Amino acid sequence: MTEEVKKSRRKFLTTGAAAIAGGAAAASFPNISVGQSPTVLKVQAAWGGGIFLEFAQDYVRRVNEMSGGSLKIDLLGVGAVVKTAEMQTAVHKGVLDGAHLVTAYWYSKSPVASLFGTGPCFGWSANELMGWIQYGGGRALYNELMDSLRLDLVGFFSGPMPAQPLGWFKEHIKGSDQMKGLKYRTVGLAADVLQEMGMSVVQLPGGEIQPAMKSGLIDAAEFNNPTSDKDFGMQDVSKHYHLGSFHQSQECFEIIFNKRRFNNLAKEHQAILEYASEAASADMAWKAMERYSQDLVVLQEKHGVNVYKTPDSVMQDQLNAWDKIVEKFNKSDPFFKKVIESQMAWAKRHGSYALRNSPNYAGAYEHYFGKLS
Repeated sequence: MTEEVKKSRRKFLTTGAAAIAGGAAAASFPNISVGQSPTVLKVQAAWGGGIFLEFAQDYVRRVNEMSGGSLKIDLLGVGAVVKTAEMQTAVHKGVLDGAHLVTAYWYSKSPVASLFGTGPCFGWSANELMGWIQYGGGRALYNELMDSLRLDLVGFFSGPMPAQPLGWFKEHIKGSDQMKGLKYRTVGLAADVLQEMGMSVVQLPGGEIQPAMKSGLIDAAEFNNPTSDKDFGMQDVSKHYHLGSFHQSQECFEIIFNKRRFNNLAKEHQAILEYASEAASADMAWKAMERYSQDLVVLQEKHGVNVYKTPDSVMQDQLNAWDKIVEKFNKSDPFFKKVIESQMAWAKRHGSYALRNSPNYAGAYEHYFGKLS
């Protein structure tokens, strides 16, 4: 590593969001004796701030504390070493030890990547997607994908995300016809779905969404959740926010490490990196409940945002579009089809239980709190 790169990293970690990240990562290590140094991993996040950076910090803190100081992740913020689109390649080559991102960010290398995040909805949530990954054969298929692409990577999944909003529009969307021709931001296979519905899709990093909509580069957009959307300032470019959608009804974070670097770690350190992802996953789900609901209230009451449930007709059109996209990729990519078939088999079996077992939570809510608009 050049001295210039070292200086650049040091400078980054003393300013802005990365300073916060570094603070969260730098847990005290009272058990380390003089002369003993921890194993340090340089991990770049795809997030420059906001709650997604917090989620990355939460994972880092767990790793650092669980190791008792013998393993330390040095968390670097967005763009610290490489651009977001180059993060996976940088970890593969060993330029970075690891990265905290989502699989949709390397969709261009293989559409199959999106199936581990922004894939079709089979009546399941992100938590159930992770159930398939952990116990339904998904992890083996993910590893097979890494091998087929000759990527020197080890990956873990963390943080089931609620279904992502359809997003921000200049008017209240009541039907798919209003969406045709609009320039819209999304990522991964969701881009193919919205294009199938007649939209013109642009794939932009999170921090570029609000300026692009403000300047007119795009007409409508989604990112992920009320907290991130509020922090980006989406309420300043639109007052029409549509919740619920099948374009990205399940997603989770991907935490990757250079495989050779990972395999050279002590076995207990390997276990910590994996199990900390599971611990952070549970905490993220709980934190999201608290923060997302709080910030939705802020958007409505402080900023005058109109919040709508995406119409069922639009969501049905999304499912129809998904059918066409999946059929197209199934015909062109046997491995894509293999993953889809695995997901559908698991979702059918699990959904048969889960959907029939779930009581009418909306009915109970409305019994106590009134009709949901």
